[in-house]
Amino acid sequence: MNLCPCCSGLDYQACCGPIIAGAPAATAEALMRSRYSAFATRQLDYIERTQSAEIGVKFGRADIARMADECQWTGLQIVDSSERGDAAEVEFVARFRQDNREMLHAERSQFRREHGRWLYVGGRAELREAQRSAVKVGRNDPCPCGSGKKAKKCCGTGPRPL
Repeated sequence: MNLCPCCSGLDYQACCGPIIAGAPAATAEALMRSRYSAFATRQLDYIERTQSAEIGVKFGRADIARMADECQWTGLQIVDSSERGDAAEVEFVARFRQDNREMLHAERSQFRREHGRWLYVGGRAELREAQRSAVKVGRNDPCPCGSGKKAKKCCGTGPRPL
């Protein structure tokens, strides 16, 4: 099984593959997922083809190529999605690595359906470095290494601060 880059948990050929190959996206969310997968797999023609003409003026082929080349796409989370007729909004968070930094691209995107096909028409984006969080393990908690032992009897056996 070849998992889809969009993090749906489905096989690529059962998810974004057919949409990128030319099948119309059934929903704006499906289009959003396929656009993410296209960035992750460097399908630049598809990204261009699925954005409105007004976006193409602001975010052209060179911009698309730069994003696809400079970023290693590591995950997608759909936060919210709504459709009203031929208009839709999808809120998402895309994770990627750039210049050895974990980054987040959070966006509320707008889509419009033209001639039966969804197009990306814009959005409000926020780009920020991902916050790293460490899980605090108590002495009597199971060791995070997976040994099955308590942390204090396994990896937590180092010297204690005074």
